[in-house]
Amino acid sequence: MGIRLGMHADNWRERSGNFTDAVNSAVKHNLKYLEAGVVDGQYFITALGYEPSLCLRDNPYPTRRLLEKHGLQLSMLDGSFPMFGPEGSFYGVQYACQTIRYAKELGCPKVDSVDSGKAPDLPRDEVFRITVMNYTELLRWAHDYDIVLCIEPHGVYTGDGEFMLKLLSHFEDEHLRVNFDTGNTFIQGHDPLEYFKLLEKYIVASHIKDVDAGLAAAVRGEETGIACSQIHIGEGVNAENIRAILKYLQAKDWDGDVSIECSGSDENIDKSVKWIRGVLGE
Repeated sequence: MGIRLGMHADNWRERSGNFTDAVNSAVKHNLKYLEAGVVDGQYFITALGYEPSLCLRDNPYPTRRLLEKHGLQLSMLDGSFPMFGPEGSFYGVQYACQTIRYAKELGCPKVDSVDSGKAPDLPRDEVFRITVMNYTELLRWAHDYDIVLCIEPHGVYTGDGEFMLKLLSHFEDEHLRVNFDTGNTFIQGHDPLEYFKLLEKYIVASHIKDVDAGLAAAVRGEETGIACSQIHIGEGVNAENIRAILKYLQAKDWDGDVSIECSGSDENIDKSVKWIRGVLGE
């Protein structure tokens, strides 16, 4: 129990790497947990080995055997089509439902979801109504499959603490929780530790992203999220916020998963793992 350190296979997407590359890196750096994104159908780039997502229509057992061979566990599947609006109803619900099913088949306990960086052209109350409808359906699946459905701060409404607390308290459901993100919340303009404390009751996982100084100067307070950190964790202007959150989690004896999200070069992964382990060992 306690803090479980892992990383996201999506770190290899921009490097044209595949899921096996992520597995091999986890083994090399003595990590036991991985996240992975999913695609709903077949994607030729994935089939050619240049993309790390898993395909929802694939047989899950070869992936399970690969993970078991190396002593790895999937901590979460990323089924993050924006869910806060009409497009979420039309596209996102089915995508996330199938991700829940596939997570169960892979022995993975959690599925991630998000909203969009662009708000739908609707009144706030209408967005809330649609979002409740979408998560009501998703929670039927989450209950049946016994999967924890997470919401990640990544967009206009997930970056709004009042909206998030209203949504989470509307359900007050152990199957609906939060996957915090240190980089997204920083880019949104929050103090990440303070935003963490606001949502703390619901947080069961966290993405760990640092932010380089140039990116922060260009988009902080303007954007709502970033894909991953281009630099290693501990190198950027978000490092002290990450340190504060990790120390806070230790002090609270928090039980959950933290996943490194940075560009998947061997140097980035190596330095990120060492930096986080150094903080946790302080």
